[in-house]
Amino acid sequence: MCTVVCRWTAGEPLRILALRDEFVSRAFDLPGAWWPAQPSVIGGRDLLAGGSWCVSDVATGVTALLVNRLERREGTPSRGLLPLAAVAAGADWTSSVDHRAMAAFNLVLAGPSGVVVWVWDATSLNRIDLPPGEHMITSRGVDAADAKTDRFAPQFSGGPWLDVVTSCVPSSEESALVVRHEVEDQTYATVFGQLITAVPGRLQLEYSQTPWVDGSWTSQSWP
Repeated sequence: MCTVVCRWTAGEPLRILALRDEFVSRAFDLPGAWWPAQPSVIGGRDLLAGGSWCVSDVATGVTALLVNRLERREGTPSRGLLPLAAVAAGADWTSSVDHRAMAAFNLVLAGPSGVVVWVWDATSLNRIDLPPGEHMITSRGVDAADAKTDRFAPQFSGGPWLDVVTSCVPSSEESALVVRHEVEDQTYATVFGQLITAVPGRLQLEYSQTPWVDGSWTSQSWP
């Protein structure tokens, strides 16, 4: 499952690390302005459903990210619309997207005014307003007492985030930050990583399709 680390302090640029775990056969576009109706929104585009797992609005400095949860529900609508709806409508995103038929998720909305997470466990939707500081969101929730958070949260707090990621080796262990394992006849793995620094009017991304490889990260900024 995906992993998000965010650091927000009032008056300072928002910093986010987002690692995407997905089946390697699911194609996607690298970050760009793919949505004409939202020209200031930058993100990777899922080529199967057309949405995204992570988008940032250059104009507002707001980023929205999706982290799948452990609860399962088969045959549900794509959740890729959620980040796009969240950067457009903010906390009112529920008025434009019906999430009730979707599989479980953690939806992170982060901007100059703070960080909010909506937790949908396929039964109820709950909002969590995070205090300033550094937080880690995984498939089990926000700052959860899980093996991955216990292992890596202290490392992210103690050093450069990219150093933590590039020190990893893809693994099928429950506590792995960078994952790779076989699911029936498919490979599920960490397929993308991005480091986001955002303020209203300026977005800087560093990203990689092999984020555990030092030197594989590309830097790009908008506008």
